Amino acid sequence: MTSDNDRKKIRTSSVWMVGITALITLVVAGTAAYFLGYLRPASRATRVNQTSSQSAKGKGKPNHWRSSMDPTEVYNHPGKDRMGMALVPVYEGDESAGPPGTIKIDPVTIQNIGVKTVIVKRKQLSREIRTVGRVAYNEERMREITLKVGGWVERQNVNYVGQEVKRGEPLLEIYSPDLVSTQEEYLLALRYKDRLKESPSSEIVKGSDTLLKSAETRLRYWDITDAQIKALRERGKITRSMVLHAPFRGIITERNILEGGHVQPGQPLYHIADISKVWVYAEIYEYEAPWIKLGQTAEMTLAYEPGAVYRGKVDYLYPYVKDTTRTLQVRMEFRNSKDFKLKPNMWANVTLKSAISRNGLSVPVQSVIRTGKKDIALIALEGGRFEPRELRLGPQAGDEFEVLDGLKEGERVVTSAQFLINSESNLQSALSKMLGPKKEVGSPASPVQQSAMPPGMKMPEPASAKPAPPMPPGMKMPATPTVKPSPPLPPPGKE
Repeated sequence: MTSDNDRKKIRTSSVWMVGITALITLVVAGTAAYFLGYLRPASRATRVNQTSSQSAKGKGKPNHWRSSMDPTEVYNHPGKDRMGMALVPVYEGDESAGPPGTIKIDPVTIQNIGVKTVIVKRKQLSREIRTVGRVAYNEERMREITLKVGGWVERQNVNYVGQEVKRGEPLLEIYSPDLVSTQEEYLLALRYKDRLKESPSSEIVKGSDTLLKSAETRLRYWDITDAQIKALRERGKITRSMVLHAPFRGIITERNILEGGHVQPGQPLYHIADISKVWVYAEIYEYEAPWIKLGQTAEMTLAYEPGAVYRGKVDYLYPYVKDTTRTLQVRMEFRNSKDFKLKPNMWANVTLKSAISRNGLSVPVQSVIRTGKKDIALIALEGGRFEPRELRLGPQAGDEFEVLDGLKEGERVVTSAQFLINSESNLQSALSKMLGPKKEVGSPASPVQQSAMPPGMKMPEPASAKPAPPMPPGMKMPATPTVKPSPPLPPPGKE
């Protein structure tokens, strides 16, 4: 009993396994047939052909037929090309008219690739250049203090570098034997003139005046001021030392003498710099040079003083370019604050606002394709046609180029997807050159367009089959070997 039940269970399991396997096979076969197109009511190719046929009916009679793989293979009737692929009909108006490279794109494709255009306008072009500047001393307001006589420094009022001095402020007191003797000569000439002023001889009076002027002139040549000479005349006696005064307001940048030291004639004592006005040096690139002119406005900001803006002007343009950085140096002049916030050797952010306004045609930078040898823009024409055109550009003004030649006001240029259109235009131009200006449609006997062949050449005729040479005497063709049938297999169950 147990064995019969086991047999039934095994038999039932086998039936279920066979049924499940058959079901899975049917599902897989149906799915494969669906995706392969056997169970679809109409394939995609069929629908495309139907759509093409419907669109072809609206275009009229085809002008010619062309291979989809070789554009130079043109026929005057439908059929297949040399590669066995169906020919594509070409209708009147499908090929773009216009200069070489002009292409035509349908509106759906234009929308899909995101073509954008802008109108070419004439406007006032200006440029704002941002760079980094360095604050420096105004070299026109620097002076070196020296003495024209020798002597000893008896007292010094300048004690350190960086000290601020005012105009007329005493710098030092010097004892000089030459100054003392000249003062004595001046006082003697002054007394001599007073005694001889009532002399009846005019020559004597004139000689006394000449002697006094000679001594006074010598004091002035030694940088003794008129006020000091006047004080000497009113005092009537010499002083042991003379005071040297500051010629203008500034700061001490160099100090080369100490108190008590000996000074030779012409020896530098101090360097004084007036920083009420400072210079700022900045560097710009070569392509920015056309926008820089003397006298144009410059603005400067400092990192340690946010919000404060200093305004100056371009003072000088250096007539050479640095060979290491390939930049042009610009010098600007700024007025300093009362507390000297603009300190030499500081760094600053400089903005140069162009004083030049060019009234010219402008196009966005992204609309220009720069190949290295020429600049090209794509012009959007009517009917979905696009024409590549070479431009002659002027300087760049911000995000725009000035156009000197190649465009007219009111035309539309492509600003996006122009690289896709340009590649298609280059292909179209190359095909136009290959096909020639006049299209010659091949005949049914010679389907390939003859204009694709070089002038004076024809297609080679197919080689005719030549008869085989006769066999030598006494020789025969070898007989074809016959294959013997194999013996029949024994019936099943027998050996």
